[in-house]
Formats: sequence, C-alpha cells, structure tokens
Amino acid sequence: MTSSPDPVAPRVLLVDDEPANIQVLIEALPGLDLSFATDGARALELCIADPFDLILLDVVMPGIGGHEVLRWLKSEPRTQNVPVIFVTTMAETEDEERGLSLGAVDYITKPIRPPIVRARVHTQLELKRQRDLLAEYMPLDALTGTPNRRRFEQELERAWGRAKRVGRALTLALIEVDHFERYVDHYGHSPADECLVRVAQALDHAFNRGGDCAARHGPSQFALLFEGSDGPTQARRVLRAIGALEIPHVRSPSSLFVSASIGILTVAVAADQEAADCLVQAAALLQTAVAGGGNRAEYLDLRSGEGCSVLLED
Repeated sequence: MTSSPDPVAPRVLLVDDEPANIQVLIEALPGLDLSFATDGARALELCIADPFDLILLDVVMPGIGGHEVLRWLKSEPRTQNVPVIFVTTMAETEDEERGLSLGAVDYITKPIRPPIVRARVHTQLELKRQRDLLAEYMPLDALTGTPNRRRFEQELERAWGRAKRVGRALTLALIEVDHFERYVDHYGHSPADECLVRVAQALDHAFNRGGDCAARHGPSQFALLFEGSDGPTQARRVLRAIGALEIPHVRSPSSLFVSASIGILTVAVAADQEAADCLVQAAALLQTAVAGGGNRAEYLDLRSGEGCSVLLED
C-alpha cells in the first residue's frame, strides 16, 4: 500500500503494527511519497527493494521489533545511510538513549502530535538532501576510501580528451567481484565490507601511476582506467592481485577464494567516439566474463576488432 502525490517527493516509510497510528501519520505528512508496513519483516522487504529517504519506525511490534529492524538496516550497505526516526510509546530516558545509540536520528513519543512529526520529518529530510548533495560531489567512496564513480567519470573524460589530443590508446575495464551476493549471504555484511575494502586497496596499489585510476563503480564493481594498449597483461594483473588476497569464498563456484570477472577494452580515441559508449561495451564484455564462469577477463581491441579471453593459467 503506497501513496505518491508527487513523483519527485521524498520517499518515507511508515512502520507500525497499529493501522490507526499509520493513518495519523499519513494525515500529518501531506505531500510526501508514503509507503507503509505493519511489521518488521515487511519493512525490510520494502527497504531492500527500493531504499527510502526516511523511515518512521515503531519500536514494539510483533515478530521483528524496531530495534532489530534498525540493527539490520545499519548493517546493510544499501540502507545504512537512511535516517530512522523512532515513533513509540516508550518514553523513558534510557529508552531514548538506547534508540539513539543504535543509530536512530530522532525519537518521537506517542501520542503522535502532527505538528511535531511534520517539523522533525522535514528537518531530517533536509539534512539527508544536504548529505546526498555532499556525497555526490565528494571524490572518494565512503567505504573503501578510493575514488568513487563520479571521480572515475571525471578522470575518464579528462583522459579521453588527452588521448584524443596526443593520439595515444586508452584502456578501460569494469571489474565485478564474483558471486558477491553469495559471499554476503554466507559471511555477513561486515566481512563483505572488509572484502570490498581489501579488493579496492589491491587495485589501488597495483594501478597507482599518475595516469591510472582505480575506482569503486558500483556495490560490488570497480573500474580501471590507464593509458596504453596492454589490456590482457593488465587484466591478468587484476586477477592476480585479487587472487593473492586469498579471501576464502566457500560459496563461489569460480574459485576457493574471492575472484573477479573483467570486461576490458582498448580504444584509439577518435572525434566521433564517446567515452560513455566505451563503458557500455566494457559492461557487455564484463557480462560475457561473468557468463563464462568468472575468474576471467574478456578483452576487445576496438582498433583492430580483435579480442580474447584472459585466464590466470594462460
């Protein structure tokens, strides 16, 4: 059940096991894109399907209570930055302290007072908007400390223009950690974050010349950019660098350890070519590598049209 009066309005999830309380909140928050859940399990399903801008969460509910919901949200990379306001009858100071210590941004006690709810909701939505704007323009990924996707795209545009001027080849790659969802399911979110950090550090260490750029490009994806045309050699370096970490992955059919799939291509930049088109081609090569079983690279030289598969044992 959802309400979306404005397609660009902030998305807010209301979680309470009492429909009457949800109705009061609906009336208190006109103009927002509201979704509703009457239990913790359903709330988590909605959050994973499409993260919200803000969550108003009851503490005491049958099944999964509000504290457990919040712990899960904070452990999941896709939802850990979504602000949560507790709305509850638990009015003791220690209750509020516990909620805030778990990561809630505010604490509203029942009975619900619409003017207070409106003021606090709009305050938290504005703070999130400002944080999102700041994150958009920050050059580094918050988890790994390496360049983020925005920084990579900026570096790609600069390198693209430079390669066009001087007539040098440019090679770019997209790298996907193999079977990462299985890794998260088996080992948990914190070890998964640590895995991504170690992979990012290995790539950053292996590709740290002045013109190179290794960046986080997606939840379990990295991007690589360097001048030159030795794509297969560099792809093999990536496979070795990640394999050398020897991070166990017992759920992977590709390797005993965490491995990666790579889509990599070399281009001699011409006036009628766009960097974005090459990224699309690299993504297609990456999907071919994934479909081929992982722990491998698929390479294409756009200058000659020739390509090859790259495996560690080659």
